[in-house]
Amino acid sequence: MTALAGPSADVFWATSLRRWNTVCWVLFAAMAVGIATMGRPGGSTYAALALLAGVALGFAVLLRFPGNPVVRPHGYLTVLVLALGGLAYLRTSYAALFMVTLPHYWMFGRTPRASVGFLGLATAGTLVGSWVQQGWSAEFFGETTVSTLIVVAVGVLIGLWAHAVVEQSTERARLIDELERTQAQLSEAHQRQGAADERERLAREIHDTLAQGFASIVVLAEAARAGLAADPGRSARQLRSIESTARENLAEARELVGSPGQQGQAAAGSVDRTLRRILDRFAEDTGLTVEAELADLDCDQQTRIALLRCTQESLANVRKHARASTVGVILARRPYGVELEITDDGTGFVVEASTGFGLDGMRKRLAELGGRLTVTSSVGDGTRVLAVVPPGGEGTA
Repeated sequence: MTALAGPSADVFWATSLRRWNTVCWVLFAAMAVGIATMGRPGGSTYAALALLAGVALGFAVLLRFPGNPVVRPHGYLTVLVLALGGLAYLRTSYAALFMVTLPHYWMFGRTPRASVGFLGLATAGTLVGSWVQQGWSAEFFGETTVSTLIVVAVGVLIGLWAHAVVEQSTERARLIDELERTQAQLSEAHQRQGAADERERLAREIHDTLAQGFASIVVLAEAARAGLAADPGRSARQLRSIESTARENLAEARELVGSPGQQGQAAAGSVDRTLRRILDRFAEDTGLTVEAELADLDCDQQTRIALLRCTQESLANVRKHARASTVGVILARRPYGVELEITDDGTGFVVEASTGFGLDGMRKRLAELGGRLTVTSSVGDGTRVLAVVPPGGEGTA
């Protein structure tokens, strides 16, 4: 019979087998004593004891050396079938041995077909042994045949029922085990996805804050060094910008290593005032003309941070790539949400050929709020960046 799946089921099944094995040894011993004391001294009694001893020996070998899970159990059942036929022929306690060993056909048959097959052989063996001894007598057709068939029928029904119960338990245990493995795999996948999302978030924050700040410091430092002799005053202003940018980067770094709930605190307050400070610094550092139309808007913190990061990334791209002379920034509230438009009159680029991290980071940041980013540009015609956050993604602070 198929064992129950799972560690607890294995323990239960092993415990049940040990208990039944103990009962079998006690009954084997009782049968041996009964045959020895109640039988007449002679060859038939010794033959019956020898057959019973052969069954007990086969059972002991099977328990001590399980070996091949098919050959040895089936070998023991073969010995049992022959012993039952011999005891039936000797008319010595075969019925008692049949009933005692009835569960063995199901425990060691391994499959219902094999169990029923060996049980059929045992039934045929006992009936043949009884027929050879009794002939076509009334006792053979009455007591022997009827009682044997009743015992076998009950054994088959109980065995098939028990097998069905065990199969159902096995299937339930398998499903539970599969569910637990699936849950563990799903939990592991969630953990990996969470770690990947956190790495992506940190990479985006570092790119939009620290990396841009360091790039500004490098550009300002090169400009200040080049103008030390010709324009000391401008170089001094650039050095002050370097100092301010470094302080801002330090503050951003402290926020990044802090808890997620503390990040973005530098963006607190009205978004238009914060944007104005960023644009004034950009104009001072680059000398470009900045034309800004900024509506007085109060947004929730996540929307404010997204708008500020999009502005910083766009201005950084203008500084590094555009070779523009004028930058335009419009912040407005529309019926469909908050809209931020940044344009320049620079050299432009092919949007489809862009492989940078910045534009992709802006798109993902806005997508988290249900917004979208539209970039329009062509070589020689400047660039237009349009960020839109819908009403569901922003609210009144």
